[in-house]
Amino acid sequence: MASATEVKEYLAYWFQLGKSVVYPKGPEFVCPQPIFHGDAYSSEFEASWERILASKEDCYLQGTDQSLRELLTSEWELIRCARCTLPIPTSRVYPPSCLCPCTDLSSWPNLELPFPRLPIKNLGHLQRVKDRLQLQDQRELG
Repeated sequence: MASATEVKEYLAYWFQLGKSVVYPKGPEFVCPQPIFHGDAYSSEFEASWERILASKEDCYLQGTDQSLRELLTSEWELIRCARCTLPIPTSRVYPPSCLCPCTDLSSWPNLELPFPRLPIKNLGHLQRVKDRLQLQDQRELG
């Protein structure tokens, strides 16, 4: 089963490549911008996520067939696409017929561009870099 955190991260990755959440009854396409604010998700992204969780209507990531609600059941899990390494849904119950949302992005993967990412906690990251450098200095001196 894909956890709510994994599905949220899945959306964040694909929103960065311009994919939208589709509400078919509308039809409405939602792709919040910006996705990040500092080291966290933006209020626009969080509002979209809350709407997805509260929606009585099935919504889908553009280019996929399974609803986001389905991904939160035990029948689905998120794995990495062999082509682009981004998360994609795969069924634990049904035959594997899911294509990666990257199939309709002619310019993806593009190794000359940065890959989509998750929010970065700068202070923690910088502290780990500092700790590694201090450890390396200690090894060289001692």
